[in-house]
Amino acid sequence: MTTLAAILLMCGLATLAVFASRYAGAQSGADANLIERINDLLPQTQCGRCSFAGCRPYAAALATGAAETNQCPPGGTQTAHALARLLDRPAKDVDPRFGVMPGTPAVVWIHESACIGCTKCIQACPVDAIVGASRFMHTVIAAECTGCELCIPPCPVDCIEMRPAASTA
Repeated sequence: MTTLAAILLMCGLATLAVFASRYAGAQSGADANLIERINDLLPQTQCGRCSFAGCRPYAAALATGAAETNQCPPGGTQTAHALARLLDRPAKDVDPRFGVMPGTPAVVWIHESACIGCTKCIQACPVDAIVGASRFMHTVIAAECTGCELCIPPCPVDCIEMRPAASTA
């Protein structure tokens, strides 16, 4: 009798686990869909200015209501308003506490003659837009640069500057 009770208990727990996983899967599928839709609106700079580690974590926080729609300077007012429409929240302009973006698209530019090849900028770049090797000069792939400026602070020789995207060629 004890073996039969154990088998019935195990079957009951297994059935409960299947139903729970299906319910959780349906919930996470809905959440994942919303997170993906939010993420598609974001500029994918991965700059962290929003106070999250990148665009997807910010999207997840927006989906749960843990973040405001106005925390993305690279996306600007247009993105903030699009996020507000998607999430049915009041539209707000970007909060300047999270930073401001230039009026025209900008990318970083490295003064190659001053570059010492320390690789600190490469390590800081979230989108791999900087190429080079240790003790050799580095350069920026302008088409890949999002203008997040994360590579500027770690540069020990201040050879990196922001320039309008069109003038880097």
